[in-house]
Amino acid sequence: MHTLKYLTAYPEPLRAQVSQLIDQDRLGDTLRRRYPDAHGIRTDGALYGYVQDLKGEYLRQAAPVSKVAFDSKIGVVQHALGLHTAISRVQGGRLKAKHEIRIASLFRDAPLPFLRMIAVHELAHLKEKDHDKAFYKLCCWMEPDYHQLEFDVRLYLTWLDLSGERLW
Repeated sequence: MHTLKYLTAYPEPLRAQVSQLIDQDRLGDTLRRRYPDAHGIRTDGALYGYVQDLKGEYLRQAAPVSKVAFDSKIGVVQHALGLHTAISRVQGGRLKAKHEIRIASLFRDAPLPFLRMIAVHELAHLKEKDHDKAFYKLCCWMEPDYHQLEFDVRLYLTWLDLSGERLW
C-alpha cells in the first residue's frame, strides 16, 4: 500500500482503489483522460479577470478582491494550494481591509476545473473564514462538482509526488 498523504481523510476502500491505479501505472492516464487539456490562463491579469468574473456571478455583495496572482512559493512554504489574505490598514479614522488571493503556480498548467475549484475555495473565504459546513455549502453552490474536483486535485498531487511529472 502506498503512502497517500493527500488522501488520508478518505475511506480505506477508496484509497485501495487509488493504490491499485498506482500499481497498474494508470493514475496519470486516468487523470489525463478525465481532464485532457490545460486552461489558457497564464498571466496574473488573466487570473484576476477570471476570479473577478466568478466573484461577480456568485458573490457580488462580498468584499472586493484587490489582487489575484499565481504564486510560486505556495505549496513549498505554506503547504497550501491557494491563500486568501486580508491586509488591514488604517485610513483616516477607519480600518480598511484589502483582500488578496494567491494561487499556487502549479495550477498555471492545470485543467480549468482544477483552477476553478481553487478559485471557488479562496472566494468562499470572503464570506466564511472557517472550513465548516457553511463554507463547503457555499463552495458547492459556486461549483456543484466541488468535492469531486477537490478529490481529483488530491489525486493529481499524489501523482506529482510519486512521479514528479506534470500531466499538462
